Amino acid sequence: MQTSLVRIFLLVLSLFVCGSLIISCDSSERSVPLLNKTDELIVITVNGRDTYYKNPEGVYAGLEFDLVSEFAKGLGKKIKFIVVSDMKEMLLALEKHRGHFAAGVSVTNKNKLRIRFGPIYQSTQPQVAYNTSNSTPKNIQDLVGKNIEVVRGTVHIERLDEARLQAPNLKWTETDKTTEKLLARLAEGKIDHIVTDSIHISRAKNFYTNLDVAINLGIGTSKAWAFPINVDRELQEKVQKFFKRIKKNGTLGRLLDRYYGHISQLEEDDVNKFLEKIRTDLPDLRDYFHQAEEITKFDWRLIAALAYQESHWDHMATSPTNVRGIMMLTEDTAERMKVTDRLDPQQSILAGARYLLILKDMLPLRIEEPDRTWIALAAYNQGYGHIEDARILAQQMGLSPDLWVDLKKSLPLLSNSKYFAKLKHGYARGGEAVFLTESVRTYYSILLKHEFPYSRGSSVFTSTKQNLIQKSEVH
Repeated sequence: MQTSLVRIFLLVLSLFVCGSLIISCDSSERSVPLLNKTDELIVITVNGRDTYYKNPEGVYAGLEFDLVSEFAKGLGKKIKFIVVSDMKEMLLALEKHRGHFAAGVSVTNKNKLRIRFGPIYQSTQPQVAYNTSNSTPKNIQDLVGKNIEVVRGTVHIERLDEARLQAPNLKWTETDKTTEKLLARLAEGKIDHIVTDSIHISRAKNFYTNLDVAINLGIGTSKAWAFPINVDRELQEKVQKFFKRIKKNGTLGRLLDRYYGHISQLEEDDVNKFLEKIRTDLPDLRDYFHQAEEITKFDWRLIAALAYQESHWDHMATSPTNVRGIMMLTEDTAERMKVTDRLDPQQSILAGARYLLILKDMLPLRIEEPDRTWIALAAYNQGYGHIEDARILAQQMGLSPDLWVDLKKSLPLLSNSKYFAKLKHGYARGGEAVFLTESVRTYYSILLKHEFPYSRGSSVFTSTKQNLIQKSEVH
């Protein structure tokens, strides 16, 4: 009996010691305090257009930035972002408890062994991209013997491993190059295929017209916030409630649409919707566009095309970052243009046109039309500083900094760290500027066909012109 009691005592003692050691190890490894012990939320992420970057107004943006900001606001806490170079470093930092969680992590079987995931909020499809100058592969077997590249450490490698069960001789090269760089190499004909997600390929098709999707590769993949194995349970529960709330109230849908809703090239449906809007919405706005033409000398149909691209002629349009109105003016731009109400269609249209004219006048005089206007449109989207970076980059590439056809090649590179790290204004969504400009040109050409030019000259418009010119002086 006594011997049994001694054994039980020793067992309890050993369990207590082991438990103490586990708690001690956990405490020593945790470099961030528990959520209820701090007023600062520390988040690990990477720099990039899908996560965290500075927009043309110098304000941080990105899907992950917006999501985290919304979450922190609900908690009443400040945010500190720890920016790392890639997904591999992100997971290592998370395992070392350098942050409360990591934002924008692919949910994979391998990652599930190392970390815990929150709710899934975005899904994409891994795809094989090809250069349309070559034949289109129809299945996995057609990829055997081809030069295939994929970014190291991504979920796409798991999909390739699964595809190898169907084609044992399938081979590929894992690289540290960015997805943007691989897509550029594919467009240049330097490789046969790359494997990436559907979002990247759709975006790339906006400025590499010789790229397309060959086949889908396996099942879709998902993104979520990631936590250490020994996750802070209170934090995890709050994240669960947060995503449930923003899915229900539409916040998540609006954010996803903001960053990914317009990345594809214009389709037939887009043109049909525009033609319908010309019939239903344009008549009520036409006089405002005419006024803007009187003041800026831009063809009113060009201003209308820009307005449509910005807001689909919705004077109540508002983005999550509070860019508002038909011309989607920022608060700073509205203040600069003396706008008192960004939702007033007349004020918004006139201010947007005048701002476009300012950007156009800032360009060197040697830049001729129509390049001058197309470059100004790109600046309207990304800011003048990023356009100057693209012009410098074009010159370094042996291209002309004064031709839109050449800037279309350099602008997309502003999202590639190899290039933007050496430029004054850093990362920019240069491909988006190309897409906006080309879309405006398409809409403009439709208006040229369907709408006659404006040639009316009245004293009312002249008076309006003088008043607005006085208000638009910028020094």
